[in-house]
Amino acid sequence: MEDKVIIITGTSRGIGKSLAGHFLSAGWTVAGCSRGPATIEHAAYHHTVADVGNEQQAAAMVRSTAERFGRIDALLNNAAIASMNAALLTPGKTMESVYRTNTFGAFYFAREAAKIMLRQHAGRIVFFTTVARPMELEGEIAYASSKAAIESITRILSRELAADGITVNAVGPTPVDTDLIKGVSRELIQAVIDRQSIKRMGTPDDIANVVEFLLDERSRFITGQVIYLGGVGS
Repeated sequence: MEDKVIIITGTSRGIGKSLAGHFLSAGWTVAGCSRGPATIEHAAYHHTVADVGNEQQAAAMVRSTAERFGRIDALLNNAAIASMNAALLTPGKTMESVYRTNTFGAFYFAREAAKIMLRQHAGRIVFFTTVARPMELEGEIAYASSKAAIESITRILSRELAADGITVNAVGPTPVDTDLIKGVSRELIQAVIDRQSIKRMGTPDDIANVVEFLLDERSRFITGQVIYLGGVGS
């Protein structure tokens, strides 16, 4: 895995920051981004201040990464925002904001990274979905539906890019103790955990494990898959 180049979106905190640290430790060059300044100091980490939902900024980051390092081996579309609200109380601007980051932003990065990977005839794209999608959780209409779109994008892209050696998969974490769920009640978190086969919160290591598996060269025959963690079925 050494000397490979990976783009990870949303690296200022939470799962994205943890994944960046994981792959830096494994010898990868990591290009990360967030709306704010870098929170990671490492010789092989390169940060861009960008809004993933801005098409021009997303494209510019991917292109500059490819120009700087000559390749992009993997993309982890981690950046996301959430909103907890009943459907009838959810403003249109909230839906637009969640979709702009979670769906449009992930699409922009995947589209631009795939253009580079096509020239390489190789690459790995990993999207992030959520167990809130198969669970159809009340109060999660913006977040869960934005991730339902991601799952469809994952499957369609996997078919379009398979002939060129590019795999496209998605990982659906269970609740992980990050800022993304800080506004969610402990009762609701426990209700989600109770519906899992493995009844505990997820950890960044749980996520890194499955992501590393999907990026491995030996996983080249796995594409178009959505893997939910914790024993949550689709």
